[in-house]
Amino acid sequence: MAPAESRPNPLLERLKQSFVRLATAWGGVVIGAISTLGDISLFAWQMLGWMFSAKPKKETLLPNFYAVGVLSLPVVALTGTFIGMVLAIHSYEQFRNMGMESRLGAVINMSLVRELGPVLAATMLAGRVGSAMAAVIGTMRVTEQIDALISMGANPIHYLVVPRFLACVLLIPALTIMADFMGIVGGYFHSVIVLGIDHAQYLQNSREFVDGYDLFSGIFKSVIFGAIIAVVSCYHGFHCLPGADGVGRAATTAFVQSFVMILALDIIMNLMLNAIDFALWPGRSKLF
Repeated sequence: MAPAESRPNPLLERLKQSFVRLATAWGGVVIGAISTLGDISLFAWQMLGWMFSAKPKKETLLPNFYAVGVLSLPVVALTGTFIGMVLAIHSYEQFRNMGMESRLGAVINMSLVRELGPVLAATMLAGRVGSAMAAVIGTMRVTEQIDALISMGANPIHYLVVPRFLACVLLIPALTIMADFMGIVGGYFHSVIVLGIDHAQYLQNSREFVDGYDLFSGIFKSVIFGAIIAVVSCYHGFHCLPGADGVGRAATTAFVQSFVMILALDIIMNLMLNAIDFALWPGRSKLF
């Protein structure tokens, strides 16, 4: 009989097994994420090749421009207005406690132009347009319409993906500017009309701390976000599983992955743009 000291500890063994299962599960998630990212990158490379090799037809561009741009304007404008007002409500008390309520316009407008405007427009686009793209292309995949396009000699990526990509990339800056403008209007209305902030100080601080580089930063980020939404949504539509459940999963996965990528890229681009800002304009007026 083995001595008691050499017997394995049941608790320690269970902990080891739990750790192995956890590491295996998370390893599978990481490997799956890297594999999906690689597949999406290859899909984007194919799309770019077709975009520069053949001009898309106007008949395929205009409906996508209308769906992405015109139909998204009301929800982006309304949401932007509410976001500006909410920023004013939550920022006012904090700034008043510090005796800096006159700078309320600067923090609202800078937050909108550099951060909330592009992220808000991209989120609305991913939820309203991106999931619809995945569902439409997924339905075409399930009903073999994509196979029919191939049999007629048309490339489905050039016919279906390129117009949607161009619509997202070219029109999301306009949606971002609309979100910025309506958010600024909403913040101004609540700050000046409701809270009684001095009109001249509000505008003066806004002009002092918000400039063209802030607007450029937001628009630059929005273009990247639009490209991500189009590529990810079309990819999941093309790789849709059979049946109605597969179409629903494709639409949901397209939105979730687009949203996660938007937030991850937003962090990276903020670090990059802030570093450029401080390197090129070290003496520029800062809010704090």
